[in-house]
This record gives sequence, C-alpha cells and structure tokens, in this order.
Amino acid sequence: MIEIIHPGWLSLIVDEGRYGHADSGVPPSAALDSFAYKMLNVLLKNPSGAPAIEVMGKDFSLQIHADVTCALTGARVEATLNGEPLEPWTSFCAQRGSMLKVKAILEGFRYYVGFSGKMDAEWVMNSFSTNLECRFGGFRGRQFVKGDRIRITGPRMEKPNTIHEKNIPGMKPPHVLRFVEGPEMEYFPHESLRRLFEKKAFSWYNVSSKSNRTGIRLEGEPLAFKERVEKSIVSEGILPGTIQIPGDGLPIIMLHERTIGGYARLGVISRADRDLLAHLKPGDKVTLETVEPKEAEQLWNKKAQLYDAHQKHYRR
Repeated sequence: MIEIIHPGWLSLIVDEGRYGHADSGVPPSAALDSFAYKMLNVLLKNPSGAPAIEVMGKDFSLQIHADVTCALTGARVEATLNGEPLEPWTSFCAQRGSMLKVKAILEGFRYYVGFSGKMDAEWVMNSFSTNLECRFGGFRGRQFVKGDRIRITGPRMEKPNTIHEKNIPGMKPPHVLRFVEGPEMEYFPHESLRRLFEKKAFSWYNVSSKSNRTGIRLEGEPLAFKERVEKSIVSEGILPGTIQIPGDGLPIIMLHERTIGGYARLGVISRADRDLLAHLKPGDKVTLETVEPKEAEQLWNKKAQLYDAHQKHYRR
C-alpha cells in the first residue's frame, strides 16, 4: 500500500496507452514520456505495461506501507527517501513506513514513480491509463489527491539498478521539434512559413501556461492564413503530436487525449521527438523544423533500436 501525502500539481496512473478505440473517440491517455516510463519498469523488473504514476510538479510526496523497491525516471528531480538524497534514474529499496519526497525539478517537467509489484489500478479497455475526461481507468478515473491509498500486489525487494548517465535523454530548453508536413501546410503563405523556420528571436515560440495533458499551446509570432482559406476544417482523425493551427495562428501540439480535430494540420511531430513533449513547461522556448517522412522514419528506427538495446541490457 502507498499513501499520497501531497499529489504535486497533477499525478495520475498511466501505462503504454489504450489503443484500438479511436473510432469510438477513446484516446490512448498514454504516458507522455514513453522512454522514461519503459525504463522505470525495467529498473523495477516489472513486466512491460505495468501501471506507474506520472507526476507533474514539485512537492510530490507519498508514504510507503510495504517493503518494496521503488524508482523515479523522467525529469531530473531533487528527491529524498526518509531525508536521504536519491540518485536519478536509479532504483532503491524502501522499508515499510518510508517517506518519499520530491522537492524540486531540476530539468524536464514530468517524472514517473513506480514500485516492484503491481499497483491495484483499474483495467479498462486493455489499459491502466487514466482517462480524466471520461473518468475511468487508473485510480477511480481521476488524478490523485491527498490521502489516497492504493494497494500494491506482490511487492518485492529487488537489487538496485541504474540507467547510465549517457543513456538519460537531455530535457533542457530550448527544444527543437522536428515534424513532417501535414495536409493543410498549403493553407499558409510562403513568407509566413519562412519566418516560422528562421532561427531568430521573433520566430521562437514560448510554451503557454494554458498547456495541459491534452495539448501544448505555443505563443509567439502567429502564422497567417492565405486569403479565402477556411480557418477550420471538417473534423478528422488526428495523431499524437499533430500540430494544429487555430484561427489565431498560434500552434497547438496535441498529445494523447484527443482522437479528432477541426483545425488546420501544419504537421505531425516526428515520433523520435514525442517523448520530449512531456517536458515542455510554460515559458520554455521551442523551435520547429521540417523533416521528410523518410528522415522521420530513420530517426524513429534509430531511437527504437536504442530502446530495444537499453531494455535488453538493463533486464539482464
């Protein structure tokens, strides 16, 4: 059993996501940093797809009512167990009654907390992930609040393990996001697009404080639409990472909580860069770069090979 003492700004249960239901409007609601989530379960020797806690914000704390191995991955945080500092991306053993605290986020934005054993989360439509809008999955279909308790089935003490520093992705801004052009790219005049890709001060975007788990809003130089172009389209299916341009010309990057959209699609963030979206926080600077589909595929293949190599190495 663990008990939430302070939930941070937002903490909820996630896994690899809920797929195959987009035709019913049910989104994946997956962990936003897939690599950090997967490495968490590797460190804990849990099976792939085990539920974990995704946390946004400092001042997260919980009490552990079992002897169990724990780990934190994702954003680099300043964390302690019973007042003793913890190493990032390293599993550690906690005795019954231990207090885990995250005091500060040093780099990145979201981090993952897990345990050797299975949290007793709700399994809905083949996933433990929390769907906040429809209120199902995870812990009672909602984010954690102070005092929540969740049982851990089969808690274990495992030998501590660590992810090597060289294998931990960087999360410092400014962030460069590569994307493949979308079907409405031609809605925007060449001059407006040219400014978008220039590496000058005015072309940088800042992450808006209005961002959330559904989408990341960017603030800066708005994109102009061509004359006589409709600023909305008939709603169609969208993928995680889709860059939509609403009428005000400021991009919104969709995450894992929507299946359709009705704004012009400038493009889709390459899959290789999507984990980085989890770590964009208000005020961060972002720039966009286009890549060809073949290059995006090559980037992902390279990253996928690293994923597989890491999982095989650390699961030995």
